[in-house]
Amino acid sequence: MMRNMNPDTSPVLEAVDLLKRVDGVDGPLTILQQISFAVDAGETIAIVGESGSGKSTLLGLLAGLDVPTSGGVRLRGNELFSLDEDGRAALRGESLGFVFQAFQLLPALTALENVMMPLELAARRDAAVVARRWLDRVGLTHRTGHYPKHLSGGEQQRVALARAFAVQPAVLLADEPTGNLDAVTGEQIADLMFDLNREAGTTLVLVTHDERLAARCGRVIRMAAGQLVSDSLRAVA
Repeated sequence: MMRNMNPDTSPVLEAVDLLKRVDGVDGPLTILQQISFAVDAGETIAIVGESGSGKSTLLGLLAGLDVPTSGGVRLRGNELFSLDEDGRAALRGESLGFVFQAFQLLPALTALENVMMPLELAARRDAAVVARRWLDRVGLTHRTGHYPKHLSGGEQQRVALARAFAVQPAVLLADEPTGNLDAVTGEQIADLMFDLNREAGTTLVLVTHDERLAARCGRVIRMAAGQLVSDSLRAVA
């Protein structure tokens, strides 16, 4: 199922006949079956489904963090799997931001250093200035020198959001970004993520089992048993 809402603009991200199989005890196990869809710049998309439906595997393939059995992914017109691992890493660094359920902050680095890291990898001389600006934007001006173990879950996810947006990604990939947070904190983080995404004009691809979170996106892709079963637009206020 392919969708291009603006025929004059190439998709920023595209999955083409993605198939993923792994070796199981009783033989090959199919995780994803011929998944195809296109994402236009500026879209907000939720990928939903029950546990085991393949949605996190799909997100890993879209990021080039995993390799499909067959099929491809195009990111800003570049075929990810025609590149070697270093090439995929370079393209990720230029084009993608990530927010994970488990935060994925480096424990030996302060909040400021965690946000600076992708900027420094991109050889940005203003890494510290940009990182401080984003930590201020997520309300953590007073926590820049703190290590992850001294931050609450909500604060760690705010650092992760600052790190993701600091590189000005074309696409933000978020995997259950509120999954490790209580309901109130999760709602605050969701509000912040959507606010930042709107301000930055980023394309958001969000994996979630939370239907309320999915309802905040303009498009919902639903998966079951490794297959794409529906792809629908939503009216978002």
